[in-house]
Amino acid sequence: MKIQGKMFIWLSIFILAMAILYGLWSKEPAGTTALFLAFGLSIMIGYYLAFTARRVDAMAQDDKEADVADEAGEVGFFSPHSWQPLSLAIGGAFAFLSVALGWWLLYFSLPLVLIGIWGWVFEYYRGENQNQ
Repeated sequence: MKIQGKMFIWLSIFILAMAILYGLWSKEPAGTTALFLAFGLSIMIGYYLAFTARRVDAMAQDDKEADVADEAGEVGFFSPHSWQPLSLAIGGAFAFLSVALGWWLLYFSLPLVLIGIWGWVFEYYRGENQNQ
């Protein structure tokens, strides 16, 4: 976490310099204010990361000899052969298409979306994937 803290602190210094230069050169208040707010946000994040890096153990990104796989954890479980995302995607596509073509298309897309959500949530409670 030390390297992230340093990166955000250096980024905040750069943003501060750009905010001052932009403010003096353009005399435009909205962009100057946005840059100063971005400086404040990045200095807060950098300070937090640098402050908490002292209290946590060294992580893999702090070791120059570390591998990418040293910090890798468990990825999780994903359904290998589920058809439910396809139904959800088609229903979602029709729902967004209804904004352009007409709201009547939402009546046909809503059942597809609900079937996709229902099937995805209860996929492992019925059929061949049911947990014993």
